[in-house]
Amino acid sequence: MYQLIKKILFRAQPEKIHHTVMRGMKIIYALPFGKNVLRAFCDVKTKGLERELFGLHFSNPVGLAAGFDKDAKYIDELACLGFGFVEIGTVTPLAQPGNDQPRLFRLPADQALINRMGFNNEGAAAAAKRLRHKKSNIIVGGNIGKNKNTPNEEAVSDYEKCFHALYDVADYFVVNVSSPNTPNLRALQEKEPLKQLLHHLQLLNAQKLKPKPILLKIAPDLTNEQLDDIIEIVQETKLAGIVATNTTISREGLATPAATIAEMGAGGLSGLPVREKATAVIKYIHQRSHGTIPIIAAGGIFTAADAQEKLDAGASLVQVYTGFIYEGPTIVKKICAGLRR
Repeated sequence: MYQLIKKILFRAQPEKIHHTVMRGMKIIYALPFGKNVLRAFCDVKTKGLERELFGLHFSNPVGLAAGFDKDAKYIDELACLGFGFVEIGTVTPLAQPGNDQPRLFRLPADQALINRMGFNNEGAAAAAKRLRHKKSNIIVGGNIGKNKNTPNEEAVSDYEKCFHALYDVADYFVVNVSSPNTPNLRALQEKEPLKQLLHHLQLLNAQKLKPKPILLKIAPDLTNEQLDDIIEIVQETKLAGIVATNTTISREGLATPAATIAEMGAGGLSGLPVREKATAVIKYIHQRSHGTIPIIAAGGIFTAADAQEKLDAGASLVQVYTGFIYEGPTIVKKICAGLRR
């Protein structure tokens, strides 16, 4: 059924239809028995799929990646779709509009998306306020970043503000220094600035009565030497783990015509074309760290086989985003059923 509906949805501008569909889902959820209908349609049998990681209990290993529910507006509705966890954000200290529209593009021939959203969000305080009123007990991760106008020299302060704002309402944190859509952000992945940032956040974390897991989200475009630095820093700062990976700036091997891609312009590529690259990064980190660094996998996960590939490479949990757009609201149900088999 979704494949028929998708043909209609894909005729609309991607960002506009996203908000329309999610508002519709919110209306259904609010109706009498609405949440029961959603749960029945997307029911996930979790027996045997539970995971204990970072001191948290995940009902199943399939989560929703950051970027879909940036402002924590749909947590309870998404919980009805069977997700084991939802990652909000990327959240910045101050609200910001992001880049000019259009900034989200579909590549159906490649089962991919290109986005240059630019951390559009309503700010950390607004997200925290919504999370305080969520009704479900689903695990929520807070993906945090810096405002566009904050120079890298002052970036630590932005991450600190987000950490404090979300501390009471997020179950874990993800430090995003790997988005290609905020100018100079990826420079923070370099060894010294990254070490300084993570040391500072862990110092703040240690001062809390109950420290929260902090993870690092990395790009799929890093060299092995850069990945070695990442592993060293994660171990030195005692981070809880790594999210691998973000979108890629590569455009290699796409079926979509080059002229069409050029018209879309800059942005991060996600979906099926990132699958192999993300898996290679996960496998490298897992092997080089001797399995000591927990990994949440993201990148090209559409099916149970894709998820199993990431788990076999060394991941403990997986996240979907582009796969969710292309496969529809029963993606978690299908992946979990396949993993159970």
